[in-house]
Amino acid sequence: MLGRMTDSVLQLYKAVIDARERKSANSRTARLFDAGRGKISKKVAEEAVEVVVDALRGKADAVVRESADLIYHLVVLWADVGVRPEEVWGEMRRREQMLGIAEKLPKGKDRYSCS
Repeated sequence: MLGRMTDSVLQLYKAVIDARERKSANSRTARLFDAGRGKISKKVAEEAVEVVVDALRGKADAVVRESADLIYHLVVLWADVGVRPEEVWGEMRRREQMLGIAEKLPKGKDRYSCS
């Protein structure tokens, strides 16, 4: 399952890059890039809040839809910043080796070394 998800995100990333390069006026993705990093970042934040609000309301179907929107906007932000999905997967593997897959690195710790 994880392999399919990472493949889907990579496929989305490639489509986002393609839309950015085509610069079609009909492309929502191209318009996001034209609007700039501030707008893209704002959309990521908005979608994250929508996921949280729907989760608190117990609306699982809405959480699914808003999560897909969040992933889309996050991928657009990655592309704008120059981050490739493989870099994120590498960081996830590094964290898994340190703490286990279901753990997040604690704040305030040396987050960038494995020693």
